[in-house]
Amino acid sequence: MAEAKAPQQRGGNADNVFTEDPAETGLRFEVDGEIATITLDRPDKRNAQTFATWSALARIGDDLPDRVRVVVVRGEGPSFSAGIDLRMFTPEGVPGQGSFSSTARLGAAAFEQRLRQAQRGFLWLRRPEIVSIAAVQGHAIGAGFQLALACDLRIVADDVKFCMKEPALGLVPDLTGTKPLVELVGLAKAIDICLTARTVEADEAQRIGLAEQVVARDGLDRAVHDKIAGLLSTNRDAAAATKRLLQGARSRTLEEQCAAEGAEQAERLRALFSSQP
Repeated sequence: MAEAKAPQQRGGNADNVFTEDPAETGLRFEVDGEIATITLDRPDKRNAQTFATWSALARIGDDLPDRVRVVVVRGEGPSFSAGIDLRMFTPEGVPGQGSFSSTARLGAAAFEQRLRQAQRGFLWLRRPEIVSIAAVQGHAIGAGFQLALACDLRIVADDVKFCMKEPALGLVPDLTGTKPLVELVGLAKAIDICLTARTVEADEAQRIGLAEQVVARDGLDRAVHDKIAGLLSTNRDAAAATKRLLQGARSRTLEEQCAAEGAEQAERLRALFSSQP
């Protein structure tokens, strides 16, 4: 098994450049063959996230080895992630990273750059060539909820507590979570979850489509292992092509989807049989 710490960003303390302390990044990244595991590793802070966390997630996506087919995102300790580090709401912020107060004073271009960098850490988990699994236990609040939503599948422990806290804090969810939430549960339910900032527990999460599977807390690792085995049993290229078809299905008409299926199948047939006499 190869293990690597999330790479570090260096720089001054300018408006849109910040330094990173590995303890503030709070991530472990491991690759074992075709499986990559990202572990949120600040259990004493319930795996609260900072600007450094999001930047490190983005760089993991940039450097993900081509051989990886499955990415597991998990949290160390009793919680998956309690969301945003509360120090970001203080004037002092997180050392070397600033605060929401300093971010609010950025110019439009610098603010856009910082936001896009944060969102990049979530967007790559949807790539067709991988399947991402969130293994979620305990609290998944705000940014933690959105990180789980960024993954293709969510396997959750029976003590899970999802909550979209941002509106209660005067903010909006901006880490790519609103679109998958609406697609999974529908507009009315998404409005209910977000605008009340209420907690969604395991039974409801499975019933409304937030969770593919609910297991006992001590069975979470085994359930993820079994799911990975199933995913790796299929042809790699066929899996990527099928995921592309599924991702595009909502935005296509039936006729367009039929055409897309045909184009993907033509590529598969050529790849599998064109060398035969």
